[in-house]
Amino acid sequence: MFSLHPLIILVIGMLTVILMITVLKMNAFIALITSAVVVSLLAPGDFAEKISRVAEAFGNTAGSIGIVIALAVVIGKCMMDSGAADRIVRAFLSVLGEKRSSTALMASGFVLSIPVFFDTVFYLLVPLARSMHRRTKKHYLKYAMAIVAGGVVTHSLVPPTPGPLIVADNLGIDIGVMIMVGALVALPAAIIGMIFSGYADRRMNIPMRPLGGELSEPEPLEDHQLPGLLISLLPIILPVLLVSTNTIVRTIAKGAAEGSGLNQAAAITAVLGNVNLAMLLSTAIAMWMLKSKRALTNVQLAKVVEVSLMSGGVIILITAGGGAFGAMLKAAQIGPAIEKLFTSDTGQPTSGLMLLVLGALIAVLMKIAQGSTTVAMITSSAMIGSMITSTQTLGYHPVYLAAAIGGGSMVGSWMNDSGFWIFVKMSGLTEAEGLKTWTPLLAIVGLTSIVVSLLLALILPMA
Repeated sequence: MFSLHPLIILVIGMLTVILMITVLKMNAFIALITSAVVVSLLAPGDFAEKISRVAEAFGNTAGSIGIVIALAVVIGKCMMDSGAADRIVRAFLSVLGEKRSSTALMASGFVLSIPVFFDTVFYLLVPLARSMHRRTKKHYLKYAMAIVAGGVVTHSLVPPTPGPLIVADNLGIDIGVMIMVGALVALPAAIIGMIFSGYADRRMNIPMRPLGGELSEPEPLEDHQLPGLLISLLPIILPVLLVSTNTIVRTIAKGAAEGSGLNQAAAITAVLGNVNLAMLLSTAIAMWMLKSKRALTNVQLAKVVEVSLMSGGVIILITAGGGAFGAMLKAAQIGPAIEKLFTSDTGQPTSGLMLLVLGALIAVLMKIAQGSTTVAMITSSAMIGSMITSTQTLGYHPVYLAAAIGGGSMVGSWMNDSGFWIFVKMSGLTEAEGLKTWTPLLAIVGLTSIVVSLLLALILPMA
């Protein structure tokens, strides 16, 4: 039977995604699932199963990440409505002081963007940036950019936000490892972003302009209306601690004698540190905090959860569609075809670091082409995942590959990125000012993430 070369199938799949999103303005889920079907039809296999295997791959991905994403959306909504997110921000401000208020805003964005989506975090923090400027009469641009520097990087590198979650799934990475290494890569990137924010603030004299219409600023809550700091932090800290502890204990327990204390401890942490259970416990705390602090009835609380899950459903569809797309690329035998391109004359594969650079480059191209960081991460990791025949051939842990893809997905953000418009409109900047501030900031943060990932792969390969 006639068959196309795997690389031609890859190009067709990529073009289908990009053209449907950028030219036809289709929803990302429709674009991804259509591309998965197209690739599956062109790939080898029993013709009768070419559509059913798309649905099967979609279900497998939804089963692995769907619960986590749904619960993360509920946690974020409850933290915003209860005032827990606001409490965390004020805690950073009180510890660091007004002189370091830009660092406080960056740290707040860094922490809050782990369970809460970036656009929501920016909506929360921008009024504080404006309030700071009214008191200090300076550094408005630095305040606004500091929020971005902290928020975008964890949104792109640290689960349970959808992008890092699906990248970890596509590359077979333990969620606990992804959280720890993602945060490790994100921290220096955020610091470099802060330094650039200060430089941009000194170079550009951009005033704080009034926001009109629907963008009017909300009145801040009084301190007594907010929950305590510990309970506010718990929905973020608890799943990170449980999942990370499970990863650490399982790693230590490898090779331990059967029935030993370490193996018994690993059995317990395997349950408590399962990401689905950890997120469920965190969700229960966040819902209780909202209900008690805002004196909601059960019906009112259920309505909040329902609204959250409706938005989460769209995200689950997109990420599962990306998983199906990646599975069909594997079925098309793209991995072996790419491997041949990166094989030396002696027949030995070239350095796995080339694959890391390639993953970051694909993410950059996808980001520039269609705008969405999450879609860039989903499609890039799907393509790279189809190229990896064995993690041993990389020479380093695939988590560094995931972090490099996350870094690449931040580079090249411009007017086709919804985040660009959120930043511009909520900050009161012009489009030209956005291109001079937002675009280079994300490029610097993303490139720093790629470089740090590359250095860690060399220094601490964990292979």
